[in-house]
Amino acid sequence: MRIVAKIGTSSITNEHGEIRVDAVETFCREVASLRTDGHSIVAVTSGAIAAGLPALALGGDARPRDAQTLQAVSAVGQSRLMRVYDRAFEGLGIVSGQVLLAPLDFGVRQQYLHARGTIRRLLELGVVPVVNENDAIADDEIRFGDNDRLAALVAHLVDADVLVMLTDTPGLLTADPRLDPSASLIEEIVEVDQTLESVAGGAGTVRGSGGMASKIAAAKIAAWSGVRVVIAGAARPGVLRAAVAGEPGVGTVVLPRPQRLSARKLWIAFAVEARGTVVVDDGAVAALRERNRSLLPAGVIGVDGWFGADDAVELAGPDGTVFAKGLVRVAADVLASIAGRKTTDLPDGVPHEVVHRDDLVVLP
Repeated sequence: MRIVAKIGTSSITNEHGEIRVDAVETFCREVASLRTDGHSIVAVTSGAIAAGLPALALGGDARPRDAQTLQAVSAVGQSRLMRVYDRAFEGLGIVSGQVLLAPLDFGVRQQYLHARGTIRRLLELGVVPVVNENDAIADDEIRFGDNDRLAALVAHLVDADVLVMLTDTPGLLTADPRLDPSASLIEEIVEVDQTLESVAGGAGTVRGSGGMASKIAAAKIAAWSGVRVVIAGAARPGVLRAAVAGEPGVGTVVLPRPQRLSARKLWIAFAVEARGTVVVDDGAVAALRERNRSLLPAGVIGVDGWFGADDAVELAGPDGTVFAKGLVRVAADVLASIAGRKTTDLPDGVPHEVVHRDDLVVLP
């Protein structure tokens, strides 16, 4: 079985943002245990920025917020983070290898193939890939922002059977336990919907960038990839083995969908932010939803927001309900000027498709 195991910042650092060596070693021992059972494991870790802050005396109230400083901090912290992983795995007789990824590695086909080939070869060589986002050079406009989505996309990349996301709670609860002592564990999710997303709430700890909401969003990505997801507590002994074995009560299990999306469409649907909304008529809704057509200018009846060519946009019907997302081929002002026109009436040089079907994801 091929497994992606992700552990968050709050689970491997203390309140000062310093790496907890014991926590990393526990995680690595559990990874080693699964390898002994014959499984292939890809580890996804957070913690580079949190690890770099103390080294630069920038923790606590002095924590920076500007992108360039955080990128510099991650460059300092990433080497410290990997040093701990290397030593922990080495003590278990395992070689680990650092893999730093960015969103474009999933959206650009050639980059995607390179990343997939590298990780697969590492697994063939008996190496445990340790994956993190390439925060030091990430474009703030097109970055993951948390490693939950990264882990879900890696699970798709390597054709994983299971994605385990380890956190500081036992899984998704019915309410925030800090506010409701009666909150209980949701053990199984068949479909991630708006009700579940509202239960998941907002951001997590100060040291981390995610939270349960980001894990549910990541679980949706993985489920669309045909991957079973388990959200579980990192502090539970033997949690990885229990999650992979499907033991009841180990955490929250999100069941996979029967149909998989391609890596590019996963990136469009979940990894890139929509810059605006294109409103289309009923005929275009039917053509896109039922007949897998591209969106043409003739079907456009409105443009909301400003976006450039190649930006992501949401597509909505006449009632305002969003039903799809895609990469638009013309800027907002150009689209507004050609909305409703037939292809034969378009000016020279204007693309005939507003959103090509290869760049379009119809949402359930």
